[in-house]
Amino acid sequence: MHLMYFQKLVPVLIRSCEILYQMFGTTRYLNNPQRSIHRKMTPMKKAKAYIGDEGATFVNSFTVTPLCCPSRSSILTGRYPHNHEVRNNSLNGNCSSLQWQKGPEAEAFPTYLNKLKYQTFFSGKYLNQYGSKAAGSVGHIPPGWDQWHALVGNSQYYNYTLSANGKEEKHGDSYEDDYLTDLILNRSLHFLDDRSPQHPFFLMLSPPACHSPWTAAPQYQKEFKDVQAPRDGSFNKPGKDKHWLLRQPPNPMPNSSITFLDNAYRKRWQTLLSVDDMVEKLVKKLDSIKELNNTYIFYTSDNGYHTGQFSLPIDKRQLYEFDIRIPLMVRGPGIKAKQVLQAPVLNIDLAPTILDIAGVNLSSVNVDGQSFLAQMAPSLRNGTARPYFLVEYTGEGQPTSDPTCPKLGPGVSQCFPDCVCEDAYNNTYACVRTLDSKMNMQYCEFADSESYVEVYNLTSDPHQLENIVKKVDPSILQIMNQRLIKLQSCVSDSCRDYKQK
Repeated sequence: MHLMYFQKLVPVLIRSCEILYQMFGTTRYLNNPQRSIHRKMTPMKKAKAYIGDEGATFVNSFTVTPLCCPSRSSILTGRYPHNHEVRNNSLNGNCSSLQWQKGPEAEAFPTYLNKLKYQTFFSGKYLNQYGSKAAGSVGHIPPGWDQWHALVGNSQYYNYTLSANGKEEKHGDSYEDDYLTDLILNRSLHFLDDRSPQHPFFLMLSPPACHSPWTAAPQYQKEFKDVQAPRDGSFNKPGKDKHWLLRQPPNPMPNSSITFLDNAYRKRWQTLLSVDDMVEKLVKKLDSIKELNNTYIFYTSDNGYHTGQFSLPIDKRQLYEFDIRIPLMVRGPGIKAKQVLQAPVLNIDLAPTILDIAGVNLSSVNVDGQSFLAQMAPSLRNGTARPYFLVEYTGEGQPTSDPTCPKLGPGVSQCFPDCVCEDAYNNTYACVRTLDSKMNMQYCEFADSESYVEVYNLTSDPHQLENIVKKVDPSILQIMNQRLIKLQSCVSDSCRDYKQK
């Protein structure tokens, strides 16, 4: 999750794993990867009341790649993965690598805010490999940040290490002292107290919720005892006519898998209650220091998540709507309350939107995304919505067979004991997602020995149950293929050129 507060004078961002909540002082941004905001029953009721009801909710918000590190890299740079070159969560995949640090990280949006004298604050999970020895250890502080409190490695709630302004800080298992979501909140409140009133601020808060190991705060560990994963759409359906990875899970799922994913779903909701408290306390803090009306708040996430869709137990990484859709709510100056906006918005649009609000000339910034300020505050900007966009992912596998699933051989990863694997080297794909008044479709090509293609009409088949590649008009396939080829090689301005059909 990510939460950002951005103030025309002061920005703040809060981001958490699989939920992104960002806040800037005068600008605030919040994102949630689990899509729970779209459920009728959501643990984020305070976030909806304080952000969504007071501003705009984007119902067609997407990540351009459904995995933590490459998605977060896209948020920071405003670029597609083929341009920032972070492909997965490993150092070999450029996650927080020296190559990333020397290139895209040095051009990320916080560097522009810093040049404008914004006081910048980061706390929480940054990138999965951050803090490792090969990535510069805890002494590496990415450029642009004045206050830096970053988690070393992947999500934890207790027993973790932070880089506290470049110094190692170890934490234990005390709820009062160490629970990471609350620690992030408390340090952000101290930052707001200690900031200089002469300069604007930006906060980016990235709590671990609702990522595994799903450790809820003690007071919330008995909540949602009757909640289970939604049984609608593609839940427990076979992945017929799909890429081989979707055809291998047994269907129907065994009861053990359903029990496991229900428990995970419930625990994830429990962890989010602390994030909901964070939102409330930060909004009230901004109000008490007379900055709430000057601040944009964004709430969003780095990726979606599945729990039983197409009989896959739990994970992300897939091309389908449940993994690429993310929640996005924004409030701030010029944004009317209770707006529900249909225009497609991407996570690569966050950086240019933030910089647009801060007054940066976007023609001078190397980004693939576009500002969506005009969508939520048309009185402040003119602009048009994009008709289509790219989703790309590079699959990960292991060079040897997984011991829990030897029959599938080498090249797979993220395998469960009942031999369901969630990823593979050849789970590498690129999709063009078209979403406008004329067409609501997805066209995907896999980089595998089959050259597999999947096509979905999301108007008639919103759950993507039927691959219509053999039924659709060949002229439409040709248009989609041409769009995809163009997007896969686009850079900066060319990623926003929609003149082609």
